[in-house]
Amino acid sequence: MALNILGVINHWDPYPFILLNLLFSTQAAYAAPIIMMSQNRQSDRDRTQALADYQTNVEAKQEIEALAK
Repeated sequence: MALNILGVINHWDPYPFILLNLLFSTQAAYAAPIIMMSQNRQSDRDRTQALADYQTNVEAKQEIEALAK
């Protein structure tokens, strides 16, 4: 972008930078689904970990109640 702005003789992409905007839009279009899939996988892992933590807490509570009796 700096070379395009500083290029005194030949500006291949005039000021609104349409070509650069197209490039960033394309990158966002293919990156967004990949990021969303990654977040969904992390959410599944977090849910599994929370369930395992809950089961551990339930078992610990039962052991404490048994010891209290």
